[in-house]
Amino acid sequence: MSVDRKLLYQQATRAAMLGLVINLALGVTKLVGGVLGNSYALVSDAVNSLGDSLSSVVVVFALHFAQRPADEQHPYGHTRAEAIAASNVALLIIISALWVGWQALRGQDLLEGPPPIWTLWIAGANVLVKESLYRYKARVGRQTGSAALVANALDHRSDAFCSLAVLIGLAVVRWAGPEFAWVDQLAAVVVVLAIIASGVRLYRDSASELMDLQADEAFVSRIRQAAEEVPGVCAVEKLWVRKTGLEYLADLHLEVDARLTVDEGHRIGHAVKDHLMQEFCSLRDVLVHLEPFPHLR
Repeated sequence: MSVDRKLLYQQATRAAMLGLVINLALGVTKLVGGVLGNSYALVSDAVNSLGDSLSSVVVVFALHFAQRPADEQHPYGHTRAEAIAASNVALLIIISALWVGWQALRGQDLLEGPPPIWTLWIAGANVLVKESLYRYKARVGRQTGSAALVANALDHRSDAFCSLAVLIGLAVVRWAGPEFAWVDQLAAVVVVLAIIASGVRLYRDSASELMDLQADEAFVSRIRQAAEEVPGVCAVEKLWVRKTGLEYLADLHLEVDARLTVDEGHRIGHAVKDHLMQEFCSLRDVLVHLEPFPHLR
């Protein structure tokens, strides 16, 4: 593995580990606060953070496994371990959210008094922490070109809004009275819906990766432009780029002068591959196929 790709994995792993530690601490704190403060919304938000912690654990192990070199049984490497794990975690998150939502809608053990003031501090602190995580991971995601980290950053932004809903619900119940306990339930349902939406998005993205979905058009266009810059390339006839973990696999059909020898065409193909691998550290491999340029036959 190249130094640049190792750095890519190191940055992604550090970001995932930071998210794991913070989400686990937040999840435990909110769970204890929700149980002692008897708040469905805070318990729902705790499930959200604990689900994010589980996702981070899976990402860390998947990133470690994905760096294993290719072998005879896995000639394309092990990079899709992340997508396989993520799809299973997504289903677990959705099931957990549905359970919490059902408990909230049943309406048992409603608040008999105003929630303690410290429950509001927990919810408020969570808003600030989640927004900070969003900004950090979004920056790292852009620097590494990791779509997974950018998506995870957006999930933190969504969590921040969920925590804001929890904060509002707790504040209403505390200062308006126990008769407004349904507002806490409503905030719980809002959080549950956000968790389900996040889980569905995670499952869809991981399933799409396993189905060899074409990479983002802007990224594909940059690869096409870089390939066409290599001397001897007349045009790029086809370009398929599929995501595999944090990396990508590219298949190109290049058009070259039909009058070239096999050796000359072979050299051009290798020059294109070397150029692309140097320009894009997230490219794991490039497969080049040569075609005769029709106007030079």
